[in-house]
Amino acid sequence: MPFSDFKTLKRLLKSDLSALPLIKVALLGDTATQFLATAIQGTGVERGYNIDLYEAEYNQIERELLDPTSEFYEFNADFIVLFQSTHKLGENHAMLSSEQQTTMAEDRLNFVTSVCSNPALEGKKIIYFNYPEIDDAVFGSYANHVPQSLTWQVRRLNCGLMDLSQQYPNLFICDIAALQNKLGRDTMFAANVYTSTEMVLSMDVLPYVAGRVMDIICAVKGQFKKCLILDLDNTVWGGVIGDDGLEGIQLGHGLGIGKAFTEFQMWVKKLKQRGIIICVASKNNEETAKEPFEKHPDMVLKLDDIAVFQANWETKVDNIRTIQSILNISFDSMVFLDDNPFERNIVRENIKGITVPELPEDPADYLEYLYGLNLFETASYSSADKDRTKQYQVEAQRVSLSKTFTNEADFLKSLDMVSVVSGFTKFNTPRVAQLTQRSNQFNLRTVRYTDADIESFASDTEVIDLSFTLQDKFGDNGLIAVIIMKPQDKETLFVDTWLMSCRVLKRGVENFTLNTMVEIAKSKGYKRIIGEYLPTPKNGMVALHYPELGFKPIEGSPTAQWVLDLENYQPRECFIVANE
Repeated sequence: MPFSDFKTLKRLLKSDLSALPLIKVALLGDTATQFLATAIQGTGVERGYNIDLYEAEYNQIERELLDPTSEFYEFNADFIVLFQSTHKLGENHAMLSSEQQTTMAEDRLNFVTSVCSNPALEGKKIIYFNYPEIDDAVFGSYANHVPQSLTWQVRRLNCGLMDLSQQYPNLFICDIAALQNKLGRDTMFAANVYTSTEMVLSMDVLPYVAGRVMDIICAVKGQFKKCLILDLDNTVWGGVIGDDGLEGIQLGHGLGIGKAFTEFQMWVKKLKQRGIIICVASKNNEETAKEPFEKHPDMVLKLDDIAVFQANWETKVDNIRTIQSILNISFDSMVFLDDNPFERNIVRENIKGITVPELPEDPADYLEYLYGLNLFETASYSSADKDRTKQYQVEAQRVSLSKTFTNEADFLKSLDMVSVVSGFTKFNTPRVAQLTQRSNQFNLRTVRYTDADIESFASDTEVIDLSFTLQDKFGDNGLIAVIIMKPQDKETLFVDTWLMSCRVLKRGVENFTLNTMVEIAKSKGYKRIIGEYLPTPKNGMVALHYPELGFKPIEGSPTAQWVLDLENYQPRECFIVANE
C-alpha cells in the first residue's frame, strides 16, 4: 500500500470528479503551499472526495483570519488547514531578544487559541500542523536546559498544542513532526527547493503530509477503520501451530524473530484497548488455533481480546464475510493482515473496500511498515471505546442463540431487553457526540456534532434530545441510539438526527425509539413529526426507514421527507422495557 507520488496525485485531478461528495477546504500557510494544495486535492480523489480548495496568498494567515471581509471568510470552508512552519518560526526566533525568545511559544499558542475561540469559525474544523524540530546547533544538547533556545520553544509549542486540542474539540493536530521522525529531516526538507520556491516541504514528502491531512478529514467525516482481522500462522506468531506445535511456534522477548511477533501483538493489544475490534480469520482447527491464546506463556493476546474468532477450513473470504455479518459494519472499515500474498490477493479481489496491507516479507519489518500507514486515525475517543470488544463478543453469543429460535418474536422476548432513556447529560455528552461523528450506516441525515453542540442542544428547552442505552441478559451494549428533534412550528417536530448503532439492528430498537419519540412529542402538544433522509454512500440501508415505520411521503419536498400523524399513531410492537 505505497503512497502515490506527487505526479500521480496531480493526474487524478484531471478525472471527472462530479460524482464525488464535495468538501470545502481552506489552506493558509506562511510558506509556499501551491504543491501541497494539489497533493491534498489529489489525495482527496484517492479517498473518494472532491476537495474544493481555497488557497490563501503566501504568508497571509493573520490578515485572512483577522479581516472578516477576506476571501477566506467568503469561501466558508468546512475544514481550515493552518500551516505555520518551524522554518519561519526559526527566522522569527533569530530576530527576537533573549527575553522575547523565552515567550515565543506562548505567543504562538495565544494566536492558535484566538483562532479556535473565534465565533466566526464556530462549527469549523481546524487542522493545525505541529512543528517538526530543527536542530540549529546553537546550544547543542544543552538546548534542553535553555528556555530561550529554539529547541525548547518548539517542544513547548508542540506540548501546548496538545493541551489546546483538549480544550477545543474543533482543533485537530496534524502530526507532521511524527512524519519527520519516521522519514527524517533530509527527506522532509530540501534546501535547494526552499531557496528557489519558498516551499519547506520536499516534493517527496508532499503525499505523506497530504495523506495525514486527509486521514483527519476522512475520520471527521466518519470514514475510518473500526476492525482489524488477523491471520495467525506467521502473522501473530512465527511458524505453523498445526505443524510445529505449541512449543515450536516463535514468540518471546529474547533474541530472534519471536521478539518481532511479540511486539506486534503488543501493538494489536493497544489497538484493542483503544476500541479497535480485533478478530481472527484462520485456516486451522479451532481448538488448535486457540491453544496458544490459552496456554502459551509468551502470548500477549488472549481470547478475551478477540471479538470474533473464526478458525476453520473455509476460505478467508468466507470467514471475513461471517465476521462482517456478526459485527454489522462495512467492509471498508476493516483491515485484514496476512503474511501470505496469495491470501491477501484473494481477499482484495473478492471483498470490495477492505484494506489489505502488503506486509513485508520479514516479520521484523511488520510494525515499522504498519506505523507508516497510519491506518487507525480517529477524530474522537471516549472511555466507552475500550468496552467495544466485550460488546461484540456478546453479540456473537446473541447471533448463536438466535439460530436456535424459529420465531423471531420468541428470540427477542428471550433477550430480556431493557433501555434507559434520557436526555443529553454531562455524563453521556462525549459518547453522544462521538456517535454523531462515527455513525454512517444507520444515520438518516449524517450530521456531525461536537461536544459543544451536544451541550447546546441539552440546554435548549425547545429541542427534544434523547439518548437510548440497551441491556439484555448477555450484557450491556451502552449508548446505542440518539434522537434530536427540533420544532418546525407549534404543531410540528423535525427529526434533525436519528442514528443507531448497527450492532443492535433487528432487535426492535427502531420501534421502541419511535414509540418513545411519539409519546414525548404528544405530551408536549405536537401533532406531527417530519423525518428526512439525506443519502450518503454508506446509509442506503435506511433509505426506506420512514415509510417502513408508517410515515407518509411529503409531495414536492426538495429532499426525501415523510410525515407521521401522531393523533392516529398506534404503538409499534417491541420487546424492550423502558427504564427512564
